[in-house]
Amino acid sequence: MKASELREKSQVELEKELNELKSELFKLRFQLATNQLENPMKLREVKRNIARIKTVMRENELKGKVK
Repeated sequence: MKASELREKSQVELEKELNELKSELFKLRFQLATNQLENPMKLREVKRNIARIKTVMRENELKGKVK
């Protein structure tokens, strides 16, 4: 997922994507705690995607697109 792709999405779509990633992060953390996680790099990827979405949401907020 790239920031340029995220900037094209609406605020509602970004919020939906953010919620999905947060639930995925929860599941991955649970798998990590129970030693069932096969790819630990997936955690890093999901965290970075969450940060990207939050950054784009904040950019939109500062531009005045969202109140």
